[in-house]
Order: sequence, then C-alpha cells, then structure tokens
Amino acid sequence: MGGGNQSSVSELLLQGLSRLPQRQQFLFMLLFLSMYLATVLGNLLILLAIGVNSRLHTPMYFFLSNLSFVDICFSSTSVPKMLVNHILESQAISFCGCLTQLYFLIVLADMDNFLLAVMAYDRFVAICHPLHYSTKMTHWLCATMVAGSWVVAILNALLHTLLLTPLSFCADNAIPHFFCDVTLLLKLSCSDTYLNQMMILIEAGIIMIAPFMCILVSYILIAGAVLRVPSTKGQWKAFSTCGSHLAVVCLFYGTIIFLYFNPSSSHSAEKDIAAAMMYTVVTPMLNPFIYSLRNKDIKGGLGKLVTMKFIFTQ
Repeated sequence: MGGGNQSSVSELLLQGLSRLPQRQQFLFMLLFLSMYLATVLGNLLILLAIGVNSRLHTPMYFFLSNLSFVDICFSSTSVPKMLVNHILESQAISFCGCLTQLYFLIVLADMDNFLLAVMAYDRFVAICHPLHYSTKMTHWLCATMVAGSWVVAILNALLHTLLLTPLSFCADNAIPHFFCDVTLLLKLSCSDTYLNQMMILIEAGIIMIAPFMCILVSYILIAGAVLRVPSTKGQWKAFSTCGSHLAVVCLFYGTIIFLYFNPSSSHSAEKDIAAAMMYTVVTPMLNPFIYSLRNKDIKGGLGKLVTMKFIFTQ
C-alpha cells in the first residue's frame, strides 16, 4: 500500500485465522461458532430470566442484565465478521469498518470493566451496610452509575478513534488478527503515533486500573466485614453472595493480564488468537454459566421461563 493519509486507504486485511495451518483454521472456526452461539443463547436466557421474574428486579440483577447485554454485543462485534470472511474466503475489511469495529470493541470492553466495579460496590453495600442497602442503592443511583459508565466508555472510544483518523498508513495493510486492534493499527502507520501511545497508557491507568482498584478495595472491606461475623455459617453465606462475581472478576482480569502483560517475545500467532478468543468469546460465554449454576434466584427465573414457554405452547 502506498503512502498517503487515511482517506486513501480503502481496506485492510484481517489475517487472523489465515496465518494458521488449514486444520487449525477449521478447528478454530468450529470453536468460534459454537462458543459464539453459546454466548448469545446463555446471555439471552439470563436477560429473559431476569425480565420475567419480578423477584430479580433488584440492583444486583439490574447490573447483571446490563453485563449480559454488553457480553452479547461484545462477541457480536468481532466474531460474525470473522465467520463471514472465512465463509466468503476473504480477509478484507474497509477502513471505516475497521474503525467502527474498533470503536465498539473499546466501548464494550470498557463497559465490562466498569460494570464489574459497579457490581463490586453493590456487593460491598449489601454485605457491609445491609440495613441501609435499599436507601443507598436506589433506582436513580443504579441508573446513574450505568449511564455514567456508558458515557465514559463512549467518550474514551471516540477519543481513540478520532486520534487514528489523521494518521498516514504507508506500510503493509495486513493486520495479523481476526479483529481490528488499536495497537496493531498503530504499527501499520508511518505517522508519529506518540500521542496515540500516550493516550493508551493514560487510558490503561484510568479506565482499567481505577475500576480494578475499586473492586480490590471493595473486597478487602467485604472480607473484613465477613470475618467479623461470629458464625461460620454466616460467613459462608456472606461469601457465597460474592462468589459468582469474584469468579467473573478473576476470569476477566486474568485474561487481560495474560494478553497484555506477557513478554512480546513469548507471543505467536496461535497464542495471540487463542488469547483473543478467551477475551472476546470465552469470557462472555462463561459469565451466564457462572452466575446461573450457583444462583438459586437465576435458576428459579430460568425455571419460570421454561414453564411459561410450556404453557404458551399448549
């Protein structure tokens, strides 16, 4: 691709699976398709179970329904395009399409991060201030926290997208991934990307580390409150209300650490694709299973959903 600014760039090439041997391509395609379908179905069931059961219209399940919605959108931003490209035997994505995909990936990844922090705060209030829970976690506060998260995520994604538009791309137009990643796009540019790199570092400090610290502090305070409970049964009951959320937190941040804090020398095409698969498909797929398997209320909601379907089909 010749020099020039971004307006002369018609398309980019997503080389993700094409860099793998044919047999591995087929295996990854089957895995992507099956896990994507499980992600959509599992999270839709969570949304429906919460919607039909009035007992689940509480702050905790309000946040969980938002997380399920975000997870569906997150996987749908990258996986369908990759599957369509493979079926059509094409690697192409337009430059505008690449920026659009990148924009929504950043928004939804940020929302996952924010929602986990908000849910940790909800558990902190429920365990450390149970008598004041209903007065503290009002509908207005819950809606404000979610709406504020969307605003910050949208503005952050818009910032990174706008910073990419004036860059010149005069190198290879092949992206060694199955979706558009901001760091890989910057490697293709022959412009000065210092500002972009600095904003990524700042964003990592504010958008990722700040919510993680909020989660960490919340669970330190929760652990202190639970350990003051005199009975072992009471301690176990208190911890069990946080178990699902804590598992999701470990899975989410564990994947991020594996993806972005590994030495670049240890990376390969197979490892990068497998790691990205964990981040975009596996984690969103496992979230509804983690929340439903140990949650009696969610199981009850799913049971009510099945009962309603049975009645309507009669």
